[in-house]
Amino acid sequence: MSPESGRVNQQRRTRKDLLAAAAHLLKSGRAPTIEEVAEEAMVSRATAYRYFPSVEALLLEAPIDLAAPDAADFFAGDASQDAEERLERAEGALHDLVYANETPLRISVAHALTLAARGAARQAPVRQNRRTPLIEAALVPVRERLEKGAYERLRAALTLVFGTEAMIVFRDVLPLEAGKAREVKRWMTRTLLRAALAESKRKR
Repeated sequence: MSPESGRVNQQRRTRKDLLAAAAHLLKSGRAPTIEEVAEEAMVSRATAYRYFPSVEALLLEAPIDLAAPDAADFFAGDASQDAEERLERAEGALHDLVYANETPLRISVAHALTLAARGAARQAPVRQNRRTPLIEAALVPVRERLEKGAYERLRAALTLVFGTEAMIVFRDVLPLEAGKAREVKRWMTRTLLRAALAESKRKR
């Protein structure tokens, strides 16, 4: 692992720790301060503000992060070798989470865009990457069949299908209701996976 990737991973863990600390404190039945969250996560107040523009942004995202499916738990005991079905299940879980939390997620995206516009993205991650671990876990049955470049392109393309941004496009740009959007995303995951497998087969 390069020093740069190690630093990024540490930053992502710090952001995750802040969300976990906030979720833990919220269980007490009151909204904690940024100082209390930072202390619980064992970081400084200044560090907490590098990751979140306000305590409201942190407390808004914490319950969603807690509810998001964990890749290891989601596929625990699943011996399925059908990568299409695994991708559709993983995307469906995030689809349900996103549409059930549309308003707070839109606000979280707005906070992230504000941080990025200020240049904060160069100091700390402004978004939590919940989708890539799910995508990688879903693709385990076909990983060895995919050429390295095809796998990386497929993983990157699938991140555009999973998550909040797709919901915003389907809602605001097209628009499509949630059920129709889910059908389109099923088609997208199948098409992308089959294209990557076909590409890898041609190269071998």
